[in-house]
Amino acid sequence: MTASAPPLSPAPGPGSGAGPAGDDERLMRVSPLRKLLGRPELGSVVGALAVFVFFAVVADSFLQLSSFGTVLYAASTIGIMAVPVALLMIGGEFDLSAGVMVTSSALISSMFSYQMTANVWVGVLVSLLVTLGLGAFNGFMLTRTKLPSFIITLGTFLMLTGLNLGLTKLISGSVSTKNIGDMEGFSSAKKLFASTWTVGGVGLKVTILWWAVLVALATWILLRTRFGNWIFAAGGNADAARAVGVPVMKTKIVLYMGVAFSAWISGQHLLFSFDVVQSGEGVGQELIYIIAAVIGGCLITGGYGSAIGSAVGAVIFGMTSKGIVYAEWNPDWFKFFLGAMLLLATLLNAWVRKRAEASR
Repeated sequence: MTASAPPLSPAPGPGSGAGPAGDDERLMRVSPLRKLLGRPELGSVVGALAVFVFFAVVADSFLQLSSFGTVLYAASTIGIMAVPVALLMIGGEFDLSAGVMVTSSALISSMFSYQMTANVWVGVLVSLLVTLGLGAFNGFMLTRTKLPSFIITLGTFLMLTGLNLGLTKLISGSVSTKNIGDMEGFSSAKKLFASTWTVGGVGLKVTILWWAVLVALATWILLRTRFGNWIFAAGGNADAARAVGVPVMKTKIVLYMGVAFSAWISGQHLLFSFDVVQSGEGVGQELIYIIAAVIGGCLITGGYGSAIGSAVGAVIFGMTSKGIVYAEWNPDWFKFFLGAMLLLATLLNAWVRKRAEASR
């Protein structure tokens, strides 16, 4: 048998007027189990293990090394966007324009480079500036108009959808961009955004590295910086956060620009993977990013979640999308499984959160 040590009770500091420190729950020792139950991504980890075991049983090829790289690639294309979307949701907002913004970023790079006959890196940098401007626009409109983020970003979604199609047909004469594969700078840009390297006989896309860096950076921001505290405060109770000096407006604008930055990365990967971009792509992807964040433990109401959870949610998406193929099932069932996982993960996350709160 083991017994936990009693809470420490040092004498109160001079002039503190406080009782024994042992009465302060912030100074009490917390068991590892209680800490684990308090993690927002716990439910998604349990779900990911269940999905892995399920497809390992029903699909023999699921456990092959080549399949590992394919699943990670599918997860990374969602995860790159799910990370900033999760931070935005923790901050209490949504972005319904994230999917088409990826396509807008790719279109801007391609058409600017081709029409201006410039090095493709010029188009890439112009795309970065314009995409960040779109994110700032979403944040500025949200904070100035006080309208719900659902309305603001739905409007941006519709405008970008129309612009993507209209400008592409006006400039290129078709619904897709011209091929820029033979332009100067294309090969170096492809190495950064769409290259593949082999590790242990497994082909891994560079998007996996981008994804890992973004998850690590977002986790550090949330857990180790003042800005991370601002994100949680703004999403938990914006009015209370303002009352204690949190710059809620600036925080939300930066979060929207973070979504735009990841959209730029994803857009460049799209462009340099296929050389051309279809103007109608990206519609509906914003829901996938939100689903990955919710499966990963983010609350719809804001103030709760983690970047690691969004990564686990993306892995679940990758395993499901490819597992269905490896199991040789009809891919039409994919959305059904995705919806079922969303409901189950949300219920599991709610149960874990209640258990964590009850144990305090």
